[in-house]
Amino acid sequence: MDTKVISSGIQYSNLPESYVRPESDRPRLSEVSACENVPVIDLGFEDRTKIVQQIADACKSYGFFQVINHGVSMEAVEKMLEVAHEFFKLPVEEKMKLYSDDPSKTMRLSTSFNVNKEKVHNWRDYLRLHCYPLDKYVPEWPSTPPSFKDIVRHYCVEVRELGYRLQEYISESLGLEKDYIKNVLGAQGQHMAVNYYPPCPQPELTYGLPGHTDPNALTILLQDLQVAGLQVLKDDKWVAVNPVPNAFVINLGDQLQALSNGVYKSVWHRAIVNSDKPRLSVASFLCPSDEALVSPAKPLTENEFGAIYKGFTYPEYYSKFWSGDLEKIHCLDLHFKN
Repeated sequence: MDTKVISSGIQYSNLPESYVRPESDRPRLSEVSACENVPVIDLGFEDRTKIVQQIADACKSYGFFQVINHGVSMEAVEKMLEVAHEFFKLPVEEKMKLYSDDPSKTMRLSTSFNVNKEKVHNWRDYLRLHCYPLDKYVPEWPSTPPSFKDIVRHYCVEVRELGYRLQEYISESLGLEKDYIKNVLGAQGQHMAVNYYPPCPQPELTYGLPGHTDPNALTILLQDLQVAGLQVLKDDKWVAVNPVPNAFVINLGDQLQALSNGVYKSVWHRAIVNSDKPRLSVASFLCPSDEALVSPAKPLTENEFGAIYKGFTYPEYYSKFWSGDLEKIHCLDLHFKN
């Protein structure tokens, strides 16, 4: 391929060899059905006890849920999607100024997942941004399109507020004090991945992202309303999560699985691609501060099994996550089980 990114404007009639998955590891799109009864939780509801109960049920049964009336303004959402589309439509020379395959960089455009280590690539480009504290990171964000910094900054502030509210509900749903998760995780880091999946000539042979769990605490995903692509593993079957208007998809990450002592599971999910249209999604991640010690909440270890996971810091966790393969193995169970 002539360029490192796939949002280069080149039209492929066949999938390049380096993206073709082995036969045993393909998405089998014809076998995937729509996920029935995806929990959609109305955060505008006045009965807090009911919201907490709905979140408890969703976290136990699914590991993810969607939220509506979430407090993030429609204007912020629409502008975020618009500016993301504008960014990926920039000339490839302009985008390549931001390209890096070094995962330690706090702002970079890249492709696939870990392009230097993986055997097969994923049909995805992404812009990765660190977002907290904003004053530290905004200056290094892209300056083209010109409105990018202001729009994304505003979006990040609103999404962070939503993340904090959700953590309170999740704490209460585990029978903990509402501030328990926030207190344990400290001054949480916030990252964003603006994912772009161009039309793909042979979507049944590859992934946008293969099945994985998120290494962070909480993921707040803005899906493209026009083009579905998110699938989750439910009862050992991949099911499609179709976008709901004005909703965010909330995924529990590995840190909350550890903190809940395995009561809640981080959800296995993947992104598939299609041949007709590009798909865009914006994933916002809340992560423990580097100093925070993540370990099962004490009240949740007072049973015959005790603490399932040992304590660790996020940098310890993240280095293990990035040194492995995105898929196949659950980093939490492999490296941090007691």
